[in-house]
Amino acid sequence: MTKTHFISMVLLLLLTPLLSREQQTDKANPYHLEIVSNTEEYLKLVRKNPANELVDLERAVPGIALDLRYATSNNFTHQIVYPTAKAFARRPVADALCKIQTELKGIGLALKIFDAYRPYGVTLKFFSISPDTNFVASPKTGSRHNRGCAIDLTLIDLNTGRELEMPTTFDNFTAKAGHAYLKLPPQVLKNRQLLRETMVQFGFVPNEGEWWHYDFKGWRNYKIMDLSFEELRKN
Repeated sequence: MTKTHFISMVLLLLLTPLLSREQQTDKANPYHLEIVSNTEEYLKLVRKNPANELVDLERAVPGIALDLRYATSNNFTHQIVYPTAKAFARRPVADALCKIQTELKGIGLALKIFDAYRPYGVTLKFFSISPDTNFVASPKTGSRHNRGCAIDLTLIDLNTGRELEMPTTFDNFTAKAGHAYLKLPPQVLKNRQLLRETMVQFGFVPNEGEWWHYDFKGWRNYKIMDLSFEELRKN
């Protein structure tokens, strides 16, 4: 073995771990987006602006109900995607939901959350399962869920805990799920409209194709996140 050959082998051994890490990063962020994927960077953002905090909705919004479908197999993937049944959202989103919850309580209703903050890695997985950007966010741009500014939810009766009848079930990828669909019983139309009007009143924008999906105004001001629920619970 020549000296040059020996040096080349040593350099290859030294660089291999670095190359492996780079390949892993590319796999986690194939479109080279600006993503917050470590706790240190996230906490720095929170210190800079408390609005960046991703808060636990179960703690932040009194009496809110959770039915986190991606923590079960009862979702369009038929897989358990979230290892923990938790719902997080940015601090201003949580504050707005608190106001909505108070408003609804006055008419005997409350919110039930299907999904909130979603790590970017989950968006990659969803797109690999169902690459239809009409209903699944494109990983090329990231989801508003990834920014902690989107909420999937419905209304429930406070006395019974039952969901009010809506046009479809959650994650129904048909035209019937859209706000423009009108061939529905009057009470269903009324329930959908009540949810829409209440959410809009407190700063949310409806997704016209999904009656359950609302984006918080100003979502562009927040970075895409890829922190797990477990990492968030530690902070």
